[in-house]
Amino acid sequence: MKLSFSMLAAVFAFSTVFADGSASAGRASAGRADPATIRIAVVAAQLGGNKPSFFGPPEYMANDPVLKAELDKRHVSIEWVPVSAVAVATLVNEAFTSQRIDFAYYGDLPSVILNASGFQTRLIAPGNLGNNVYLMVPPGSTAQSIADLKGKRIALNRGRPWEVSFEKLLTANGLKFSDFKVINLNPQAGASALVSGSVDAFVTLDDAFILVDKGLGKIIWSTKQAPVDWKMRAELWGTADFVQQHPDLTQLLANADLRAVHWISEDQNRASYLHDLAERYSYPESVIDREFANETVSWHNYWSPLYSASITTHYEAVVAYARSAGLIRNDLPVAPLIVPQFVDAGLKQLGLDSYWKSPAAL
Repeated sequence: MKLSFSMLAAVFAFSTVFADGSASAGRASAGRADPATIRIAVVAAQLGGNKPSFFGPPEYMANDPVLKAELDKRHVSIEWVPVSAVAVATLVNEAFTSQRIDFAYYGDLPSVILNASGFQTRLIAPGNLGNNVYLMVPPGSTAQSIADLKGKRIALNRGRPWEVSFEKLLTANGLKFSDFKVINLNPQAGASALVSGSVDAFVTLDDAFILVDKGLGKIIWSTKQAPVDWKMRAELWGTADFVQQHPDLTQLLANADLRAVHWISEDQNRASYLHDLAERYSYPESVIDREFANETVSWHNYWSPLYSASITTHYEAVVAYARSAGLIRNDLPVAPLIVPQFVDAGLKQLGLDSYWKSPAAL
């Protein structure tokens, strides 16, 4: 997808302020050689062909002329590392630990698991308010709630962010994992298992609507019915070493992310964004429309990159769950993982410091 003229104009309008801000950031790491390439992992919709297909803020960043110009001055390029949606958590964490990537857009639970293992990353830019999680059953099932599924077989991809949302549903209903026969299946395998009758329920994301439209399943619960912090989060994470050694380059990426979410968050761009998102992922537009329908937060503020106490609380809850589930062995302090200075500085440099409301005001 190419950036629209209005987006290009907006991006270039920011360039002067942005360049001034990046120069001051560069002085913070003067004397340290820049890497030739910044490697960023991103979930790819299509892995075939010469160019992987991805969307959302990363693709806007990949087409951002200001970011390219700033990096060209430093003789630095970006390598977008495609990751299959089938196994994002495992692939990204392995890439981080083997030092094959410097940054990644991915979810909350695998980020916690990685840091608890001893490899340190930092949350550079918060994502949107989160993606919804859906609980599905076969079309002929009489189950109407999670309680009706006690003792039944549930397909759930363990270690993925939506596992935490599912656990919150269980806890709210006085249930626990041992009350079910949880089968660890990735989303594609889980959908097949639901259709074939190999499982009695399936926990997934917005692909649930595709099964609904085909008459192969029905949704009996989703995080649309729950508090906002039950949604699964995905953010821009970077290695602690890179962030510490190259704060100027990290600031460039944070600013590019902010420009991207600023454009996406404008109401006049919503239809175009959702259309392109559906096209890129080969989803019917109705699927994407339903994912974002009936939200309690406006489109504008859904994309807010502002840090808040709720983000810290969210990650503390993820850590607590990961510890109780045996996914990590030790407690993990959340505060060191969160570095708001890049977003804070970027919002000021881009003149966006009053564009989004603080989460407390929503």
